[in-house]
Amino acid sequence: MIGWTHLTTNGRVLEEPKLNRRRGLFVLDKVDEILSWERTVEQEKDSRFVQLGRYLCEVRAGQYWKIENLTSFDDFLSKRFPESRRKAYYLMAIHEQLPRRIHSELRQVGWSKATELVKVARRDGEQFDCATWLHKAAELPKEAFKREVEKHLNGQETEPWEIIYFKLYKSQLPVIEQALETAALMLGSSRSRGCLEMIAADFVAGAQLESANPTSWLCALGRLYGLLPDQQRREFLHQIGDLNEITSSGATSTPA
Repeated sequence: MIGWTHLTTNGRVLEEPKLNRRRGLFVLDKVDEILSWERTVEQEKDSRFVQLGRYLCEVRAGQYWKIENLTSFDDFLSKRFPESRRKAYYLMAIHEQLPRRIHSELRQVGWSKATELVKVARRDGEQFDCATWLHKAAELPKEAFKREVEKHLNGQETEPWEIIYFKLYKSQLPVIEQALETAALMLGSSRSRGCLEMIAADFVAGAQLESANPTSWLCALGRLYGLLPDQQRREFLHQIGDLNEITSSGATSTPA
């Protein structure tokens, strides 16, 4: 349970792709070209973000960042997105999670609404009604559409909220952003609310385990379970069932 925020390869050996230098140089030029236009022409930001997300995914898959003698894909993103790498991950999620057939129409709704569509697509899976949600994104103002997505994901209107301020030093941002990005990948959501809850609940569960307070520990574990998407909840319950069965078998099969 503890340590859910660590990603694993499930024992599989990851093979390093063969570096295609020619294709890599082309893709890197395209990334820089789109980013340059985004900084100078506001309209380009909402018309080429899907293409930018596709190229970023290809840079990661092909490890094209090695052409610039960088040590990792994160270094590549830090160089292109100095203010926040999170936007780059949003753009990549748009390319990876939303059906290809609607990519050309996403330009009409903008990248921030497309990010909201990703949350619905992740939650609904094969039942994702992309035509209906794309229509809502086009018709509703940005904040109204966000509330509609929240209502769909939570099954209710957005609960009351308040703003809490933190002072963060620039040296702290990389590890915090990495934690949020990792939690977002596991939750299938880019909302800071769910990500922060998961990280906090994971920490509390670990702390309560060491202090031997089963009641508080159980509460923290319950919060972690509540943050999981439906499919992962079912997988978790299945694993718990298997564990209980093994434990019961071990208890009943005592030596004669």
